[in-house]
Amino acid sequence: MCGIVGWVSFERDLTRERQVLEAMTATMACRGPDASGLWMRRRAGLGHRRLAVIDPPGGAQPMTAEAGDDVVALTYSGEVYNYAELGDELRRRGHRFDTRSDTEVVLHAYLEWGEAMAERLNGMYAFAIWDGRSEKLVLVRDRLGVKPLYHHRTADGMLFASEPKAILAHPSAEPMLTTDGVRELFTSSRTPGHAIWAGMREVRPGTVVTVDATGLREHVYWRLEAAAHADDLDTTVATVRELLDDSVARQLVSDVPLCALLSGGLDSSAVTALAARHPGPAGAPIRSFMVDFVGQSANFVPDDLRDTPDGPFVRDVVANSGTDHRDIVLSGQALADPAVRRATIEAKDVPIGVGELDNSLYLLFKAIREHSTVALSGEAADETFGGYRWFHDPNVVNAETFPWVAAFMGDPAKKKDVEGTASAFFAPEFARVLDGGTYIRDHYASALREVPRLDGEDPKERRMRELCYLHLTRYLRLLLDRKDRLSMAVGLEVRVPYCDHRLVQYVFNAPWSMKAFDGREKSLLRAATADALPRSVLERVKSPYPSTQDPKYVHALREQARDLLAEPGSRVFDVFDRERIAAAVGMESPLPMPVRFALEWMLDVATWFEVRSPVLKLL
Repeated sequence: MCGIVGWVSFERDLTRERQVLEAMTATMACRGPDASGLWMRRRAGLGHRRLAVIDPPGGAQPMTAEAGDDVVALTYSGEVYNYAELGDELRRRGHRFDTRSDTEVVLHAYLEWGEAMAERLNGMYAFAIWDGRSEKLVLVRDRLGVKPLYHHRTADGMLFASEPKAILAHPSAEPMLTTDGVRELFTSSRTPGHAIWAGMREVRPGTVVTVDATGLREHVYWRLEAAAHADDLDTTVATVRELLDDSVARQLVSDVPLCALLSGGLDSSAVTALAARHPGPAGAPIRSFMVDFVGQSANFVPDDLRDTPDGPFVRDVVANSGTDHRDIVLSGQALADPAVRRATIEAKDVPIGVGELDNSLYLLFKAIREHSTVALSGEAADETFGGYRWFHDPNVVNAETFPWVAAFMGDPAKKKDVEGTASAFFAPEFARVLDGGTYIRDHYASALREVPRLDGEDPKERRMRELCYLHLTRYLRLLLDRKDRLSMAVGLEVRVPYCDHRLVQYVFNAPWSMKAFDGREKSLLRAATADALPRSVLERVKSPYPSTQDPKYVHALREQARDLLAEPGSRVFDVFDRERIAAAVGMESPLPMPVRFALEWMLDVATWFEVRSPVLKLL
């Protein structure tokens, strides 16, 4: 896992611009704390920050290979899990390798198959190739969008990087958001390809972007496809298990310490249990880590989202699978620390998140990094298998909007106001310009037009296919980006076995009647892993990522919001309504969750104004 940056110009000599590329590369130091590299030629410059995971002594980047009378150079981030098989095939075709790294395999795969090599990769990756033979830049992103990749056109070429901050370090890139960028930021509508920052684009998952002196072209090498599902239920369950076994086994390959994130829910418990069946070096058990909060296990109070604490279920998995387990226990004071909030905003570049949940995830990753460099996660199981409670709520299923919006805000097609939600705290003029309801409706309609169809599919199955597609192509992108940014901010590589494209494609076409065959969420996953898990976990109701119930955290929120209210001329009150925030600060405890989130969001936005000094160019 690494950070990549680059600059291509077809009219200037970039060998004179080394300092600019060095500055861009330096912003990626958190993603690659182990090494730094630059490669400069007249028309192209590539930068790299390395987190060494496979073949630490080898695999230095940018990596080059002679090709005829010129050279091909690669800067690469991620992991290709089938690199050993690809390497064997390439050797049979006459290629020779100097390292054991997947980086070199990717480079030689391009030499052998050109851009078509992307179709042969299994993994999470984002990389750039400069082909000196044709003076062409090739950008490639993995199928599900696990690893980020952004680009920004210039007058005579292109800038690209793993994160916007590296592009914004270039003198020609301004930290500006137009109205649509602000709408992307302040609604839960993530449009594929949209990068929020003006002039910047995100390479869409499953896409190859090529740039030469004649312009830019995009080629989609993978997308979700609709196909008839011919397998019966028993065969489907067995196939899911086979694909998941293979995905987990592939993603255990590492030359550095590896662990599993364990919450006691079905998703992470299944990954942990399957991983535990593959002992590490000298037969050592896999490590596992859980996040908890001071006093919460003993004093847990059920709420609308969480019926049970994670601790007892984690203990059952540890006892069942024999992992080397540790709890990471966080205090309310640590979660409310302004320095932690600042670190999460610097990591994400924009205040898209959920307040304390981001802070705790960052602190969890930071603590894990003291013991492991790689972690397996249960992310994407809910989107793949239909795991959210709202998949079973008719009001949400039938709403004319994104299901996660309907679950938290109601259907904007039927209800214009959003009283009781965090966005109700926007300043009136900002809310008018934002016009979030219209923006969400338009993009929802656009997203539905993308959904692949099956002839003759009954209305119920067609609707559930739409919901699964929306989650896999919109909602999951938000979660993957959040996990990537917060983990890579501390140099931790997080792998996601449920994002194996073979598994996602197979389950996407399984009918909803199979996905919920026992009347519960994630029926296929539960059945496929039943032999590996304790009964308590198999019977547990879906519980989201935990949130602290520590009153000290809420008290700190109030105090920080009160301090911000006392600051004259704070830009954050161009976005949030000062009077409503003041009223929220003065409310009696406990704060309703939407009010608490509004305070967290406001503090995040205020920190963002300090960290990035964005220019908001609104209509």
